[in-house]
Amino acid sequence: MRKIALAATAALTLALALSACSSPAATEDTKPSSSASQSADDSATTTMTEKTGEFTGLNEKKVSGTVTVTDDEIALSEFSSDEGPDLHVYLTNGTDEAAVTAGMLVDAVSFDTATQTFTLDGVDTSKYTHVVIHCDKAKAVFGAAELS
Repeated sequence: MRKIALAATAALTLALALSACSSPAATEDTKPSSSASQSADDSATTTMTEKTGEFTGLNEKKVSGTVTVTDDEIALSEFSSDEGPDLHVYLTNGTDEAAVTAGMLVDAVSFDTATQTFTLDGVDTSKYTHVVIHCDKAKAVFGAAELS
C-alpha cells in the first residue's frame, strides 16, 4: 500500500512539473506577436555587424566576387579565383604576407565555387579590415576585399 501511495505521489509531482513547464510555452505559441518580443528581435538585428567588400586580384592573380562578413559568418557570392593548390580565407588588417600571418585563418576556399559560407564562432570581426584569399602552400596573396 505504501508503494502505491509513493508511486501516486511521484506521478502527481511529475505531472505538475511537466504542466508547469509546458503551460507558458503553449500560451506564448497561441498569443499574437507582442511588441516586446519584436523589440528583442530588432535589437538583436541592430547589434549584428555587417560589412561587405568586393574582391580584387593581387600579385598578378585574378579574384572576383563579393564578400559579406557578419558576427557569425563570412559569405562569398559570385566568387571566383585563379586556381591554387592550397587556397584559404583569412580575416586581416592588410593585404601583404605580414597581415596574413598576423590575421585569422578562417577555412579552405574553393577557387571555382561561386557561393560559399564560412561559420565564425566567437570572432570579433570588427577587429579586421580585409578578407584575403591566400595560397598557404605558395605563401602568396591571390586577392583581397576591403571591408566597409
